[in-house]
Amino acid sequence: MSQSFSEETHQNMLSRIPHCTGRDIAEWLRTVDEGPALIRFDEKVSWLRGAHNLSHGHAKAIVHEHDLRRAARKF
Repeated sequence: MSQSFSEETHQNMLSRIPHCTGRDIAEWLRTVDEGPALIRFDEKVSWLRGAHNLSHGHAKAIVHEHDLRRAARKF
């Protein structure tokens, strides 16, 4: 079952990703853009975890941010 986090928790997670992974959020968002054409949220999270050795929380935060920014571009 998927967990939902507050916007504050999401932002806190995003702020820690560069320190924990050595890559900034923009790089991770490009990685998702350039990765396989997966449709489902959980598929993208699993791919990031496996291909890039990310924790579940970090992968989920990256995919969530990617989806938020993609949705914002549509408007």
